[in-house]
Amino acid sequence: MTREPKKPFVLGLTGSIGMGKSATAAMFRARGVPVHDADAAVHALYGPGGAAAVEIGRAFPGVLDAAGGVDRPSLRAAVLGSPERMARLEGIVHPLVRAASRDFLDAHAEAPLVVLDIPLLYETGGEGRCDAVAVVSAPAEVQRARVLARPGMTEEAFAAILAKQMPDSEKRARADFLIDTGRGFAVAEAEVARIIAAFARPDIGDAG
Repeated sequence: MTREPKKPFVLGLTGSIGMGKSATAAMFRARGVPVHDADAAVHALYGPGGAAAVEIGRAFPGVLDAAGGVDRPSLRAAVLGSPERMARLEGIVHPLVRAASRDFLDAHAEAPLVVLDIPLLYETGGEGRCDAVAVVSAPAEVQRARVLARPGMTEEAFAAILAKQMPDSEKRARADFLIDTGRGFAVAEAEVARIIAAFARPDIGDAG
């Protein structure tokens, strides 16, 4: 029995550091696809008066700045080396980010396709909130060159970031769609356009 197409179709977008995920998210936006940026949501929640800032200030006294926003170096120092404090922080932030994404989905309920841009999507189990996942990837040497070209980035810092992220090979194996920026962003844009065109079909979401 044919059911009505599901709207919106939720596409998770993820990728390790230096893979070109932010540039790829911009490609979806440029083509009119609503994109929810999890990092931007966290930034707003951490800002002066933000819901997370208020709760974090209560849980970790001394980590707010003069304006009432989260001072990230102070917060990092407060949770460093303590799985318990990190779990407490995540217990504050993650539900608020999920609530922000739900508000985003409600606001775009009539869109055929929306994108949830989540850097640690697989690491946090975020794929469970998506209908499919697109992984942005590039060869390791391209990734390394991009990341080490960033101001202030070191080999040690890059290694520490990679240690917190699922290996790219595993993300690629789990992906429903793969967007390869290593062959140039023109190729990536063509892949983005192909994905959007697929979701423009009237039978998307059809169970058959």
